[in-house]
Amino acid sequence: MARVIVVTSGKGGVGKTTVTAGLGRALAKRGKRVVLMDADLGLNNLDVVLDAESRVVYDILDVVENRCRPRQALVEDLLVSGLYILPGASYDDGEKIGGQNLRAVIHALIPSFDFIFIDCPAGIEAGFHRAVAAADEALIVTTPHVSALRDADKVVAIVKSYGIKAGLVINRARGDMILGQEQLGCEDISELLQLVPVGVLPEDDAINTYNCFLTEENGRSEGDEAIGMLADNLLNGTTKLYDVTKKYRGFLGGIKRSLKRIV
Repeated sequence: MARVIVVTSGKGGVGKTTVTAGLGRALAKRGKRVVLMDADLGLNNLDVVLDAESRVVYDILDVVENRCRPRQALVEDLLVSGLYILPGASYDDGEKIGGQNLRAVIHALIPSFDFIFIDCPAGIEAGFHRAVAAADEALIVTTPHVSALRDADKVVAIVKSYGIKAGLVINRARGDMILGQEQLGCEDISELLQLVPVGVLPEDDAINTYNCFLTEENGRSEGDEAIGMLADNLLNGTTKLYDVTKKYRGFLGGIKRSLKRIV
């Protein structure tokens, strides 16, 4: 039976979809069968991030309106076996897909998979509530920026009102800025949001370049290591976090911090 986890943020642009895609690939590489469901109807782009857009035949609206079965709408990832995408409907504003429809689709997929991630739309409008109500767990993604933290705080309160377990993912953390006290660290953010962190992901140029976390061993980056630790935490119930400050500590680390400021 699959664990159904909504990935939400409140604020757009914090990397929620990229985190969803990277986490799905990391878990599939660990032998799990994973579905990534794009619930951001009208502005869906999960298929684009995973380079599956050209292979989409059916989407979630086709499933809801009985033009295909849920399994028929799934698109398998070309890089990692066991990972599937359920595309969102880019031509619909979401009015035709209610919370009950979403739960029915998920219920049909649960017996065949280990994880179902719902990529939630930004904001706290109807689409957000539809996605959260269909989940059993939540990952709340935020960056250390003040505006993102303020929106995340609102989302935490709403998610808790649904009575589902929530974990915190801090994205785009800068170790050099944390050590320079220019950015809040993990403990500060956790205390502020009153939420246990299950993942800390660094600002990583490789992620920005390739849209998603790499999967080949010879192309591994800091982001790959961090997303792998997040996947392991979900699997094992642990809270081991990637240390974004480690390469900026000590004498050589101080030089790296200085160079970062210059660049």
